[in-house]
Amino acid sequence: MSPETLTIILSAIGVVLTLTTSLFAAGAWMVRRIDDRIDAVDEKLSTRIDAVDDKLSTRIDAVDDKLSARIDAIATDVTDLKIAVARLEGPPRHLLTARR
Repeated sequence: MSPETLTIILSAIGVVLTLTTSLFAAGAWMVRRIDDRIDAVDEKLSTRIDAVDDKLSTRIDAVDDKLSARIDAIATDVTDLKIAVARLEGPPRHLLTARR
């Protein structure tokens, strides 16, 4: 084999290795950059979702407290109404009492 042919083969191998290495490095850089962007979007969405969750939890707790208060008030009214009806419907009063 002549020195020129050997030089051409070694140069071709060097070019192929250089291109392969640079493509691999570029691919790794793109993957890292995409991962960073996905992490940033994930953090942003997590923050927004947490804010919405806190806001909804506060509203649901307020509605729950309001409904609990209304239900307790209705339960008290129903109890008072039962007592009033029981007084009205109590045993019949006799005008005349029989004493023997």
